[in-house]
Formats: sequence, structure tokens, C-alpha cells
Amino acid sequence: MIRRLAFLVAGIAFGAGLTLSRMIDPAKVTGFLDIGGSWDPSLAATMAGALAATFLLYRFAGRLGRPLLGGDVPEPPPKAIDRRLVAGAAVFGLGWGLAGICPGPAIAVVVLNPVVLWFLGGFAVGTVLVSLSGRVMR
Repeated sequence: MIRRLAFLVAGIAFGAGLTLSRMIDPAKVTGFLDIGGSWDPSLAATMAGALAATFLLYRFAGRLGRPLLGGDVPEPPPKAIDRRLVAGAAVFGLGWGLAGICPGPAIAVVVLNPVVLWFLGGFAVGTVLVSLSGRVMR
């Protein structure tokens, strides 16, 4: 029960952070991505804060040796840059640039704008297609 509550609190904090930084606003995101036009660098501070928090929490977790709320320590991801990684990053970046929203904020913004369900549907279809094609790309 404590694990589920911790996941709920973490999800609420994540959604609140996305909302406060306006990362759920496609115009804000496309303004950040438009480095050749009227670039809005304010989301860089949000990303820097997220990276700093992640860095510190990973260092803290590494010193514990085991998860606070039980379970197994996940294996580190592979460090190789392969076709699947590049293809996934390209699709993610194109989707983010075209829609002005990435999957995390899309889930948070559904509450505010149900039209985002179209984006999530496309995200789900893309995930299935990449999953199916991933077997071929290995």
C-alpha cells in the first residue's frame, strides 16, 4: 500500500511540475523548439531542474543498495547507440515537434483538453508499430 501511495504522490508531483512549467502547453513547447525563430528558452530551466533532481536521486539511491519500498534494482540500460535507439529518438522528436507535446505532458493535459486523446491514440499506434518493427530491426 505504501508503494502505491508513493507512486501516486510521485505522479501528482510530476503532473504538477509539468503544469507549473507550462510544458503541457503546445505553444510553449513549440516556442522552445523553434530555435531559428522566436525561441523561448524558459523550458531549459525546467529540464535542467529535472536533470539535477534525477542526478541527485540516482546518487542517493545508489548508496542505499536496495530500493526503499522493496522490489529489485533494475539493470542499467545498454549504452550502445543502435538503429532502434536512433529510430525511436527520431520518431519521438518528430512527434514532439509536430504536436508540441510529449507523452508525459500529454497524459497530464488530457484532463484539461480531451482533444489530446487523438495524440494519445497516435502515440499508442506508434508504440505498437515500433514494437512490431523492433523485432525486424534487431
